[in-house]
Amino acid sequence: MVLGGGAGVILVAGASLRQFLSSSSLAASPADQTRAAQLKGAIRKLIPLHAKIRQPKPGDWLDRHKEPGQTFAQYLASKPVRPVGARNIIYVQPLGAFTKSQRKTVDLSAEFMGLYFNTKVVIRKDLPLSVIPSKARRIHPSWGVKQILSTYVLDQVLYPRLPKDAAAYIAFTATDLWPGEGWNFVFGQASLRRRVGVWSVNRNGEPDKSSADFRLFLLRTLKTATHETGHMFSMYHCTAYECNMCGSNHRQESDNRPIALCPECLAKVCWAARIDPIKRFAALYSFCVRNGLKNEAAFYAKSIKALGGKIPSTQPATSSAR
Repeated sequence: MVLGGGAGVILVAGASLRQFLSSSSLAASPADQTRAAQLKGAIRKLIPLHAKIRQPKPGDWLDRHKEPGQTFAQYLASKPVRPVGARNIIYVQPLGAFTKSQRKTVDLSAEFMGLYFNTKVVIRKDLPLSVIPSKARRIHPSWGVKQILSTYVLDQVLYPRLPKDAAAYIAFTATDLWPGEGWNFVFGQASLRRRVGVWSVNRNGEPDKSSADFRLFLLRTLKTATHETGHMFSMYHCTAYECNMCGSNHRQESDNRPIALCPECLAKVCWAARIDPIKRFAALYSFCVRNGLKNEAAFYAKSIKALGGKIPSTQPATSSAR
């Protein structure tokens, strides 16, 4: 399950872009009005590439959690957290030990997040797992898996260490996470307002087995990293399309979700990070080609074409496997 925790934001139900521009303080900026209108245009062009969200099966996220979703206009009206101004750096905090392949995935995830959110990413000095006391650890009563309490990491490890220029401060760990009573585990958890998040690569597979296993491990890690960072920039779970911001209650559901954002959620990121969609798609396309993520690269190429852009010439890296 992927959990987006933290304080909620107040949404303006049914708010239109015109209502936002007339009522928000951002309406005073012609550049902001133009950017919002352009992104609305991009949404219309990209809709044909995206599938509407399927009906949830028993045990799926939306079967267990009834959520309202969030349009681009509602996002704008919520005064979202953004990676701009004085807080404009994403910090990655390695927590505990990693294998060589796991650590490479952390490094690649940091690179990918920088492209995904058009933001500088800095990897901080490792923290040992000893910063987590016994009261915030457990062995799962049924599975026998060692776990650490995700809320402790957010509130007691990350938040007190939050850098003054952090747009987001994110811990990566290879140890399994659980968020408290009533839950078995989470892939990751993030705050909508406090700029802190944590996710685990523990359930993402065995990256040392083969090149294919490494690519699957990488893709799963990238999905969690970007999904939870989206929450940290005030994005709610998507309920309209098959989208990286959809909630997932189990591994199969998460694997079936794309890493790409739906048109509404894409507009939120491009607004928040002040990036042109074509430039963003081109950077992500090149990353996916270099790292052997062929299906993802193909979708980004279609997105570039839909917006009238040119697909960059990129050669896959010979060392992309491990």
